[in-house]
Amino acid sequence: MSSAHRPHISDSERRARLMRRHRLAEDFSAATPVDVAQSMVGLHATTWSTVYLSTWARMPGFVPADLDAALYDDRSLVRQLAMRRTMFVLPRETLRDAVGAVGPRVTASERTNMLRDLRRSSDFPDPDGWIDTARAAVARLVSDGVPRSTTQLRKALPELDGRVTVGTGKSWGGTIPMAPRVLNMMSAAGEIVRGPNDGPWHRSKPLWVGMEQWLEEPLDSPDIETGHVRMIDRWLRAFGPGTETDIVWWLGSTKTAVRAALAQLDVVEVDLDDGSVGYVHADDTEEVGAVEPQAVLLPELDPTTMGHKQRAFYLGEHGEHVFDSNGNGGQTAWWDGRIVGGWSRQPDGSVEIHSFERLPRAATRALTSRADTLAEWLGDENPRPAYPAPFMRGAPR
Repeated sequence: MSSAHRPHISDSERRARLMRRHRLAEDFSAATPVDVAQSMVGLHATTWSTVYLSTWARMPGFVPADLDAALYDDRSLVRQLAMRRTMFVLPRETLRDAVGAVGPRVTASERTNMLRDLRRSSDFPDPDGWIDTARAAVARLVSDGVPRSTTQLRKALPELDGRVTVGTGKSWGGTIPMAPRVLNMMSAAGEIVRGPNDGPWHRSKPLWVGMEQWLEEPLDSPDIETGHVRMIDRWLRAFGPGTETDIVWWLGSTKTAVRAALAQLDVVEVDLDDGSVGYVHADDTEEVGAVEPQAVLLPELDPTTMGHKQRAFYLGEHGEHVFDSNGNGGQTAWWDGRIVGGWSRQPDGSVEIHSFERLPRAATRALTSRADTLAEWLGDENPRPAYPAPFMRGAPR
């Protein structure tokens, strides 16, 4: 489509879409944790407390037990290593498509990285064979449906209990077990899953179970091409408009695969304020309408913060305060659909707002009130960020 005939979607419209579709606007809040996860395709789960804090931000009256029920009782949400080798919590249907779309790519990457280290060790004359033997042993054991920790699996399975030396002569070097890496590979492939959590809600201590046993049904993932189409379809509904760069980055795939998927979807090109070309569904070009300015506090690695590669429309020039050198987004404070600051927990239990710009009094009051609400909700619990944002350097942890 020529630029003269492309619809235009402004930055303010894009922000209004995120606020509504990500359940951040007051009139669009979620009723259940599954609603929350579906609204953003899935919840980032690299830092386990993020899953709970992201849900708190979008579901009035939320308590950790609500999410625990969805994860461990109903199992309507499942923790999975997926896009960009990142941990997500996904609804079941999305889980199937994510494993189909990116599971083979992540699995192959995990195996390649293991082989690199195994081949450097004289203790593994047949690295490929060792991986296959360990994988088969784990699959046999977890098929009984009994949840086990990584340590328990290593003790039960001599085939899994291998170690390699990495970084010889370097400060970070040492001897590391291969078991977690085998389990990660099998997780990416959808063979096993992180089931119950053997710790408090804000600390990850997962127990491993066979995927089919946990779901009580086969996973039945689609082929890679179908998975791509379905995942990009979801992403556009939740995050669109977005650029090809956004989609390739978020999915952790290739331009070729993304272009092939877009060609199968009923999408149109749109002009964005920064001069780039975005994509939306053909039935999604109409304005959604403005959203009243409101205060939002999101945890590190929240899906809204991490959903785009090209983030200027909601991040502005605050990237140096929010994102670390590896691209991990920290704890953010939002006003009127934009990141305007961050937040941190203080030693006395209060939550402090760190402004990155001069804010209207209404914004300051609203963010302070939201910070007080978060501090009250956290109570005596003190989940610590795993990836402190640059603005937190020197702040208490």
